[in-house]
Parts: sequence; C-alpha cells; structure tokens
Amino acid sequence: MHSLPSEAAVAAMIDHAILKPDLTRSDVDAELDIAAEWRVFSVCVRPSDISHAVAYLAGKGVAVGTVIGFPHGTTSTAAKVAEVHQALADGAIEVDMVVNIGALRSGFDDAVVADIRAVKDAAGDHITKVILETSLLDDEQIARGSRLVEAAGADFVKTSTGFAGGGATVPDVALMRANVSPSLAVKASGGVRGLNTALEMIDAGATRLGTSASATILSELRGLHSGEVTSGATDESSY
Repeated sequence: MHSLPSEAAVAAMIDHAILKPDLTRSDVDAELDIAAEWRVFSVCVRPSDISHAVAYLAGKGVAVGTVIGFPHGTTSTAAKVAEVHQALADGAIEVDMVVNIGALRSGFDDAVVADIRAVKDAAGDHITKVILETSLLDDEQIARGSRLVEAAGADFVKTSTGFAGGGATVPDVALMRANVSPSLAVKASGGVRGLNTALEMIDAGATRLGTSASATILSELRGLHSGEVTSGATDESSY
C-alpha cells in the first residue's frame, strides 16, 4: 500500500475538464471557480472559452489548456494545426489533440504520426497530449498508438475524450505506460470520478488526470488527511 499523496501533489496532476457542449457561460464560470478553489494544475476548456478562461483565472495560479480536433479526431491535419495556432494566440498553454482514430485502427501509422507531428510542431514548446480514445481500440491498437505518439514527438499519451461511451481503465493506463519510454507521460481521463479511481490511475502510471470531479477527489483526500470519514466518490460528475 502506497502512502497517501498530499492534496497539493494530486491537485498538481489535475486538468479540470470543462468541455460539455451544453455548458452556459455561468456554468463555465462555476467550474473555473472550482478549479481556482482547489488549486488544480489547469483547466481544459472548449476552444471558444480559452480567452474568457485566461482572463477569469488571471492571478489565480491555474493554467488554461484546450482540445484540438475534439472529440472525434477526424478533422484534417490542417484544421488541427489552425486550431492550435488560434488556441495559443488566445492564451492556452497546453493542447490535447484527438488522434485520427480511424487511421489508427486502419493501420495507417505514417498518417497518424504525420498528423500528431504537425500538431506538435505547431504547438512548439507547449505541452501536447494525444488522445487515443481507448474505448474504441483493442490492446494492440492502444499499444501501437502509444508508440506512435512517442515517435511523433508529443509529450503525453492520453486515454479518452470522455465522449465515446467509455473512459480510462487501469489496464489501459498500464498498457500505455508499458509501451512507451519514461520520457512520454500518460494522462488518464474519462470516468475518474473519485479518489480511489484517481489513485489507481496514478499507481498504473498516470501523471496527469483529466476529470470534472476535482472537488470530489480532493475533498475525499482532504478528509482522509484530516482523519474525517468521507462519503466516498459519487458518479454524478463525468468527463
């Protein structure tokens, strides 16, 4: 059994997801407030919300990231590159792109690498994470996709968008971790709704967590550190 990580350590791994298409501006602001209150590493917002989020969070110590080719990954490479340029101009510091899932499943490895590399080149020194959408892939595709992400020069391989009927699983995170070098980081996202799941993902090799349940996860952890009994994770919040 590992020792319990600190609240600050776990918060520093969280990208608080604010991505649902139906969120109003007031909904977004409420989520930005949660991110600031719990001092998570970043928010991951819809591209159209970047400028607002950057201004809203100014001075609050929370970075702003966004998604590229989201959620299906089927936009052209040129469109993804254009999205990256706009996202950076609007103030995002990290980008989470969706791989061309059909190309990956088809075995078009060169096309997959070229797509990722173009996005990473556009992002430059900014962290680029690549979403495989593991719920749509078999183990061979997850393993190969992870290796292609590394070959393309990205910084993270990531499990899921949370919008394809399935999210991160411990076996998938472990498989991704096992198929890349230590220089490529792993992000678990989708279905990380409570502390136990978060800790399982970290134990499996994730160093970043995508979740909209940041308050649930961190309040559970705070309760354990203070010796209080917590009610446990809820399943009401999803990414």
